[in-house]
Amino acid sequence: MPGAHQFVPLDLAAGLLYAFFAFFLVLVFWLNRESKREGYPLVSDRPDRPLTAPIQGFPGVPPLKVFKLKHHHPERAPERDLSAVAYAVDRQPGSPIVPSGDAMRDGVGPAAWAERADIPDLAFDDDAPKIVPLRAAPGFSLNESDPDPRGKPVITLDGRIAGVAVDLWVDRSDMLLRYIEVEATGTARRVLVPMFLATINDAGTVRVVSVTAEQLAAAPGLAKPEQITLLEEDKVAAYFGGGHFYATPERSEPLL
Repeated sequence: MPGAHQFVPLDLAAGLLYAFFAFFLVLVFWLNRESKREGYPLVSDRPDRPLTAPIQGFPGVPPLKVFKLKHHHPERAPERDLSAVAYAVDRQPGSPIVPSGDAMRDGVGPAAWAERADIPDLAFDDDAPKIVPLRAAPGFSLNESDPDPRGKPVITLDGRIAGVAVDLWVDRSDMLLRYIEVEATGTARRVLVPMFLATINDAGTVRVVSVTAEQLAAAPGLAKPEQITLLEEDKVAAYFGGGHFYATPERSEPLL
């Protein structure tokens, strides 16, 4: 009829196809941007000619991701200068890097650690430090059927007695033993050895094959005798874990 409204039928299939194209385009854009959280902005491969503007490409580097934690909101730590050099004859940028000083402490490769917050991790129920020695953890004790390393020697990869185990550190939230507290031989200095990098025999003797006696005595220490911070945890784990590659020159050589 003249003057009547004309209705255009809706093509549902075409609409869904266009919606899929739009969603896929946004997804590709988002994934490409998220892939630039590491390695960007690019740096100049010629030290004598620094960049005048950051190279990010399109899309640019995404904004910093912030995780809202229950107990604290640490600020992003500045990047530290690595004690490392390029492992190559011509030392070109992008070459693998190797430690240039003390491999156990330089924070490179297997011994790498992150700039975590220098505060202790807290338990979920009482907001108190989560990892503490048994002497400061009322209600926690070692099972009678388990070997007790306290007072027993600690033997390192060189076969020497590097110290004596004086206490165990418990994770009150996960109900796990996290560290063995060791007093180094000939000193009053105490260090923590990650429980998962040590073995304890039926007699309670502790064996740590990731470091030598001298290296155990020089392990990262704690600022407070009954508290370990997130940063200290990372450094301790990196030190003893890195020993499986850096403790002796032979360990960093190829097997074949």
